[in-house]
Amino acid sequence: MASPIIDFLLTRNSAPIPELREPAPGDAEIATIIAAAARVPDHGRLEPWRFILYRGEARVEIGKKLAALAEQREGPLPEGRRNQELARFSRAPLVIGVVSIPRENPKIPQWEMFLSGGMAALNLMIAANAMGYGTNMISNWYSDVPEGRAILGLAPQERVVGFVHIGSYQGPAPERPRPDPAKLYADYQGPWAG
Repeated sequence: MASPIIDFLLTRNSAPIPELREPAPGDAEIATIIAAAARVPDHGRLEPWRFILYRGEARVEIGKKLAALAEQREGPLPEGRRNQELARFSRAPLVIGVVSIPRENPKIPQWEMFLSGGMAALNLMIAANAMGYGTNMISNWYSDVPEGRAILGLAPQERVVGFVHIGSYQGPAPERPRPDPAKLYADYQGPWAG
């Protein structure tokens, strides 16, 4: 059965971040994108994720802080690397951080909560794509260090699911090799097999 939704999903691609331009989604579109992101499996209705908007001048200030942190950790940076750090959050007009919030629950494991955050990130990207925007999600080194997470507004116990870069994109996005779906699944053969 033909479906425009299936066609859309089978052609979803990530746009190159440096090619994402203004305009970015406005406030009403962002609210819709976040509403779609929140419609994911969430065992126990724990809401184990939240979203941080990085836009405007804040993106430039974050770049300065990340460059300073990188120099603190590694010593003086070559000019190219310093410029890379300065531009981390200002290459796209909007970046939405998807943050995993671990909740204490005797029945629901932390990994399941983190996976719910991953689903929220994908829904966020698909919603933005459906509105005609290009997206790309990355995490990078600053997601793995407490000082980097603090610069980006995360609490000590929170973790980065990903940073979704969003903007207008004159596509189509470049295609990359995809796995052969026929090699990704098999019928269950039972524990007695092989």
